[in-house]
Amino acid sequence: MIKIDKLSKLHVPAVLQIAVAEQQIKFAETAEAFLANIDNTTHLHIIKSDDEIIGFFKIDLAYASIYSFCPDNGLGLRSFVIDTKQQGKGFGTAAVKALLVYLRENYPCYSAVYLTVNCQNIAAHMCYLKGGFTDTGEKYLGGIAGPQYIMKG
Repeated sequence: MIKIDKLSKLHVPAVLQIAVAEQQIKFAETAEAFLANIDNTTHLHIIKSDDEIIGFFKIDLAYASIYSFCPDNGLGLRSFVIDTKQQGKGFGTAAVKALLVYLRENYPCYSAVYLTVNCQNIAAHMCYLKGGFTDTGEKYLGGIAGPQYIMKG
């Protein structure tokens, strides 16, 4: 069973064991970068399967101040990663579904969550679609790795 939790100091050693495939680093972050990039508007979370930490992501409360496609009452999803050893097992889709429920329960003042996913990252795009996000039909063209689909959950 997939569970989402806020990151605590106790989770850090396990998070540091999460591997990101070299070809995926341009689309996401390493565990070290994930843990280093903390501010008041960024909340760090972990993804667990049973009691094992298998992934992580960030919720950005200030996403709307950076991206015009996100309304003021929208959240941003960043750095969604499933450990390379756990990919291909359905955990990504299950985690996205759990994430959307978790956000409705824990961030009730926000209307929706937005993300961008690189157009070259077909597997991630499909994962988000299967997990309950919709493609807005628009593209964000400011990404360093090329055009990105704008998605809403």
